[in-house]
Amino acid sequence: MVQDELRRFDRTLAILVLLQSKKLVKAQFLSERFGVSLRTIYRDIRSLEAAGVPILGEAGAGYSIMEGYRLPPVMFTREEAGSFVAAEKLMQQFTDAGLGAYFTSAMNKIKSVLKGQEKDWVTALENQVWAAPGRGQLFKKEITHALPILFNSIALKKQVHLTYRAFTSAEPQNRHIEPVGVFYENDHWYLYGFCHLRNDYRQFRTDRIMAIKPTDLPFTKTHGNINDYRKENTDCAKTRVVITVEKEVVRYIGEGKKYYGFVSEEEKENRVEMVFLTPNPMEGLARWFMMFGDQARVVEPESFRLKVKELAEKTRANVCS
Repeated sequence: MVQDELRRFDRTLAILVLLQSKKLVKAQFLSERFGVSLRTIYRDIRSLEAAGVPILGEAGAGYSIMEGYRLPPVMFTREEAGSFVAAEKLMQQFTDAGLGAYFTSAMNKIKSVLKGQEKDWVTALENQVWAAPGRGQLFKKEITHALPILFNSIALKKQVHLTYRAFTSAEPQNRHIEPVGVFYENDHWYLYGFCHLRNDYRQFRTDRIMAIKPTDLPFTKTHGNINDYRKENTDCAKTRVVITVEKEVVRYIGEGKKYYGFVSEEEKENRVEMVFLTPNPMEGLARWFMMFGDQARVVEPESFRLKVKELAEKTRANVCS
């Protein structure tokens, strides 16, 4: 019974924290989040109301806390504070200077509400946690506030102006973009958004952005979730590629294969057969194959064999010229 009451207390407190952190929270979301029935959630909400928390409920919409009502800062456990130390190290390496400065400011506020022992515990960790820089550059060093600009653009639904140099373009182009989201994939950061120049959704390597600035131009469309768009891209037409690699080389390939549609592998005598489902065109997988191509063979399809051959001939011409 005591354990049940403690779990209920922890859950009710967590619900209060969620209500303070979001504008609107649905009962179904809370039910799934805490693994309890809707009836239990309704009871927890009534308990908060009985404790004097002014909760507004809208049928079919969800719950919110009355505007202007705020409790004092919630105390963090030292384990929670420790998770912020790891996050801070990652933020220093994987964000731009602008967002990094904001996160440092937020960390100082978090530390200010910690108790003395917890502060000492966090301080002891700070110099013992380190994160190596990501291999993919986020933004050019001279662009220091790109992420805050993009986040503000998404939240306020205002377009941004980019000066962008595509891989295939000799000169940078000016584009008005309606940002949908930012994501990290294949060792690079990408901005995904609606491009007015192309009149279509596009993704942009953030390290190819030469300049970025906010505008007062409103979005012209209602955009969905970034993961929905990325799933659509994942569902595009793909080609089945089969290669074989010498056994002793496989361990050096590491995690790289997963970025190119790796499906499965099977040992066959002294070689390993690998199967990929790779998006068209097959440029990325072909260039990755070239890294160990002297100890690998293409089984199928012929189009992939020809692509690798084309890259090999260009490489040979460049080396011999």
